[in-house]
Amino acid sequence: MKTDTNMAPSVPTPTPASGAWKFFVFSAIGIFVFFVPVSIGGTSSILLDHIVTWIRTQFSALVPYYALIVIALGAVYPFYKKTWNKDAVTTVFSLLKVLGLITAVMLVFHIGPSWLFQPNMGPFLYDKLVISVGLLVPIGSVFLALLVGYGLLEFVGVWMQPVMRPIWKRRPLAIDAVASFVGSYSIGLLITNKVFKEGKYTVKEAAIIATGFSTVSVTFMVVVAKTLGLMPIWNTYFWVTFLVTFAVTAFTARIWPLSRMSDEYYDGKGDPEQKVTGNYMKQAWAEAMRAVEQSKGIGTNIWENLRDGFIMTMGILPSIMSVGLIGLLLAEYTPVFDWLGYLFYPFTLLLQIPEPLLAAKASAIEIAEMFLPALLVTEAPLVTKFIIAVVSVSAILFFSAVIPCILSTEIPLSLPRLLVIWFERTVLTLILTAPLAYWLL
Repeated sequence: MKTDTNMAPSVPTPTPASGAWKFFVFSAIGIFVFFVPVSIGGTSSILLDHIVTWIRTQFSALVPYYALIVIALGAVYPFYKKTWNKDAVTTVFSLLKVLGLITAVMLVFHIGPSWLFQPNMGPFLYDKLVISVGLLVPIGSVFLALLVGYGLLEFVGVWMQPVMRPIWKRRPLAIDAVASFVGSYSIGLLITNKVFKEGKYTVKEAAIIATGFSTVSVTFMVVVAKTLGLMPIWNTYFWVTFLVTFAVTAFTARIWPLSRMSDEYYDGKGDPEQKVTGNYMKQAWAEAMRAVEQSKGIGTNIWENLRDGFIMTMGILPSIMSVGLIGLLLAEYTPVFDWLGYLFYPFTLLLQIPEPLLAAKASAIEIAEMFLPALLVTEAPLVTKFIIAVVSVSAILFFSAVIPCILSTEIPLSLPRLLVIWFERTVLTLILTAPLAYWLL
């Protein structure tokens, strides 16, 4: 393909019709798999959920052992890569992964104390979360490659600039924010840290992205929705979570501690991208076509996403088994999360959320592991389940994954500041979601 040398550098090179074909077909498949409800066997849900349900049904005797193998690989991986002791946080979580493996072996082979096999403890954690995540994330990553790998992400990112720019005053935040929300937090943080080190974000901007959009991926949201019986209203749940997360970030960007963070660049000299001018739809289409032109082949893209998704699953499952079980034990046998829950009880009470003390406790336990709130409210009223499902995602920060990832980047965010931001996000999410839940459900 020839390039017009008279064209300004900011204007992308036109692509042939094949680019448009890839954009529409691959993006449409991704949208269909993740967002279009399909009725199969009398059950209405998205296609990804049907695929995972079919696998669990057809191979019910094998999936527990598959999950155990993934946990074993995840526990060994940091030691194999010799990264287990690179810093204190990594060391702690590497050891917790080993604990997760030991716990999983005990559960699968029915060895251990009776409390571990209580229905609301080990079996619930393993069956409801570990197996679901172990299947949904790798399979979902295949279709996520179609959803975000062929221009749709860039199209939406540029198209949203009229909304995003007045809030954050910068162009690249729109694309990065959408990427971080739809994709996984690890990939989003990797991109954010890279762009920050390139001098395209200030310290404040990088911190806003890292703490405001590094959510779990869409596939994780499916797990939460499935656990709480929200799949019949999946699209409502997804879009409310999307809008609330962005709105909460707009608030937290304007209050301490994010508002007081430095406007300096990583190396002292910035290289910010320029504002898009003119027809936003035309620019969005041009960005999408550029992304398609630079994209890898479909086979390579799917393989790389499947590989990355599997590696991520290896890291997550042992952490769920260890941190998740510790969280459940603390919630069941100690008053720790009851005490923390009182931080949010005034808000859940004033917002008239059904079972306000339970909702407050579930909001508090999110700091340990984002799946735990769902486990606490499985028997709660629909409004409570919906609100807590949104909190699980919109609060963003939790110790089993996102917080260690942020601390491992070059973005200067301390643990005390992250805890303050978590509290702010949780409160704001409750305030914004409660009226929406009453209105929509």
